[in-house]
Amino acid sequence: MIAQLLIDTLREKGQSVSVAESLTGGSLASALVDIPGASDVFFGGVVAYTISAKREVLGVGEEALTCGVVSQEVAIAMAKGALDLFGSDYAISTTGVAGPGPAEGIEPGTMWLGCASKILTGAVQIQLTGDRNQIRAAAVNAALELIDTQEVFSRLR
Repeated sequence: MIAQLLIDTLREKGQSVSVAESLTGGSLASALVDIPGASDVFFGGVVAYTISAKREVLGVGEEALTCGVVSQEVAIAMAKGALDLFGSDYAISTTGVAGPGPAEGIEPGTMWLGCASKILTGAVQIQLTGDRNQIRAAAVNAALELIDTQEVFSRLR
């Protein structure tokens, strides 16, 4: 299981992770805490489903929000917000459209994964397929794969 490998890798390296979720609605944090001993490396998470939560809890600024909530800028700002809030080594964010229909003119399955560390930030766009639940589950898997600390920034734009 990828979550187990991630927890083990972070523990071995003495590193930590936090999350800021929108698209995944807490499923990413849940996947991490399903692993015994996750508290050694998982510092916490925020489900910021609304614009006001993104702004008020994670500190996502108006400049990022003008690009739309499903954007590279918002994904990065969410990850930075979680990094600052929890003081972890890494933070990952999820924002996107699960469906069933488009949002802000963006098709279902479009998602941005943001990642932040103390030295580098970035985001990667991923296109997922399936119904709402399949898209959300695939988003969790994509996020867990992105946090692979050996290559965490290799796919970032």
